[in-house]
Parts: sequence; C-alpha cells; structure tokens
Amino acid sequence: MPGIGHKTAQRMAFHVMGLTKEQAQDFAKAILDAKEKIRCCQVCQNLSDTPVCSICGNESRDHKVICVVEDPRDVMAFEKTREYEGLYHVLHGVISPMDGIGPEQLRIKELLNRVGSGEVKEVIMATNPTVEGEATAMYLSRLLKPMGIKVTRLAYGIPVGGNLEYADEVTLSRALEGRSEL
Repeated sequence: MPGIGHKTAQRMAFHVMGLTKEQAQDFAKAILDAKEKIRCCQVCQNLSDTPVCSICGNESRDHKVICVVEDPRDVMAFEKTREYEGLYHVLHGVISPMDGIGPEQLRIKELLNRVGSGEVKEVIMATNPTVEGEATAMYLSRLLKPMGIKVTRLAYGIPVGGNLEYADEVTLSRALEGRSEL
C-alpha cells in the first residue's frame, strides 16, 4: 500500500495473522463495505457514504466560494485548519500528459456545471505547486475567467519554522508575491 514501509507492513501482517477467524472476517467485511458504500459526492466529487457529503449539505458553509483540490485527502487537510468555510471540488488528479491524463479524465465538467449555476463568485485553485498542479490551475483559470468568476491561487512561501537560506528561488519569489500586511 502506498506510504506503508516494509516494517509497518510486516507489523500489519502479523496483526492480521493474530486475529481470530471471526475478527479477520469482520475486518475483510469492513473493507468490502467501504468499497461498496463509499462513492463520490454528487456535488463536489469528494468521497462520501451519502449522495451529498456533509460539507455540501451544510447550509452554514459559504456556497459562493469553491476550493478546487486534487484529491480527497486535500479536503481533509483544509478541514483540519478549521479556517475555510466554503465548499470544495475534488478533481481526482491533475493534467499530466506524461501519464496520459488529460482534462477529460478529471472532474472538470462537474466543476463547470457547478459554476455555471450562477451562485459561485470565487474559485480558489488549491492544486499542488508542481508542474502538473500549476498547469491544471492555469487550464481551469482559462475556462472559468470568461464566465465572470474570480479565480484565485493559494499563496506559497516559506513554511513555519523554515530557514530562508534553504528556500529555493521560486519559493522565495512566491513568498514575496503572497505577502500580506501586518
């Protein structure tokens, strides 16, 4: 599994081998149930066990702002901050011609349908600062701006606890561009 090293995988395997037959069956059933019941939210494309996820169904959220992310894990990262009050849209990837992923493989059509409803005023591009993430953000920006939508990009810069002497030129220039008044 991605992100699982040799030692962790070994510990997991020994744990599974130590389960009773009933516990192992319950564990296997839980995996199958998750695979069966978890699907994409009809609105934002985030993972959900209901047709509309709890974020999209929350009327107290700002429905005029959509934060576009690459992956459902990105939604979880934003939600941990407890700072963002808008909605999300999960692309399930980025444009990557080298990997054979074009715009048609992403959930772009669904985003355009949401924005076309007229309620959305701002779309925040929160794709990763990689070549593919930047290309995807630029592609979406070109599609959304003619619709009269304000398109913004996350600020990038020096991480908290970081050291300026180790930052690369692009990170430093982005930090300067994204600076805010104290």
